[in-house]
Amino acid sequence: MKALVKDQAEPGLWLADVPEPAVGPGEVLIKVLRTGICGTDLHIRAWDGWARQTISTPLILGHEFVGEVVETGRDAGEIKAGDRVSGEGHLVCGKCRNCQAGRRHLCRATIGLGVGRDGAFAEYVTLPAANVWVHRVPVDLDVAAIFDPFGNAVHTALSFPLVGEDVLITGAGPIGLMAAAVARHAGARHVMITDVSEERLELARKIGVSLALNVRDSAIADGQHLLGLREGFDVGLEMSGRPEALRDMITNMTHGGRIAMLGLPAEEFPVDWSRIVTSMITLKGIYGREMFETWYAMSVLLEGGLDLAPVITGRYSHRDFEAAFEDAASGRSGKIILDWTA
Repeated sequence: MKALVKDQAEPGLWLADVPEPAVGPGEVLIKVLRTGICGTDLHIRAWDGWARQTISTPLILGHEFVGEVVETGRDAGEIKAGDRVSGEGHLVCGKCRNCQAGRRHLCRATIGLGVGRDGAFAEYVTLPAANVWVHRVPVDLDVAAIFDPFGNAVHTALSFPLVGEDVLITGAGPIGLMAAAVARHAGARHVMITDVSEERLELARKIGVSLALNVRDSAIADGQHLLGLREGFDVGLEMSGRPEALRDMITNMTHGGRIAMLGLPAEEFPVDWSRIVTSMITLKGIYGREMFETWYAMSVLLEGGLDLAPVITGRYSHRDFEAAFEDAASGRSGKIILDWTA
């Protein structure tokens, strides 16, 4: 089969012929239809410091996908051939305290699909049946391909009650954009999103945010004033991993404000802990999705009319992966989709 492989320990990716995976007990073999390009894939392609420390070559990339089940191994449960499925990309041990308590998203021994084992940028992928999400109602293939990052957005956005609240999102990348759509759909009063890319801020405006602010030109405090907020934002969703973004967010939170952090900083940085203490601000780290409560919420949100179409800005054949990755790395796009049937 064809697969997109990190074949050598150097920058680049290669479309190569590799053996089709064999389905084992408790596993499912899936014919891949569409995949989404993630920031993790960009790091692996660039072969940066994180990738050099984390990735063993050769490796098939990819963890955002939708496909069709073609074969199930023994003990695969109710999943059957022909099911349209996406996959939870965090494979957990099932034995630790958190796994046994049903808190699988907190497993300390998590292995990432397309990071710690071969992934979904291929014509076929295998996945434990416990990680397979069956789409019981029709979902657009492009949207189904990005259920993994959509889950990050939902997990982050719904960490705190949003009805009637004023929400600040720092970082209008694809997950920040999806979080903005979720916050609007969930009943937030105002949703303000910040970035330095006018292209991404324009996508946010199409989603319907209250204010999309370019922080090259204006400060978060200016946006707060434009929205008429006298006491600051109630909920913050930090999606950028940028030190200045978190610092400015903390400065513009109301007393008792709550911040969910998904953006992953490249290195340690200082924050004003005195303000966090005296303003009684709650900080919550987010990694991945709650299995599978977040997935249920995603499906229900889409059934309820949540529209993610504006977030998807590029569609390419898998053979044109170089152009697709350049688009995804530009800092101006939303989600980029690779079609494995083209």
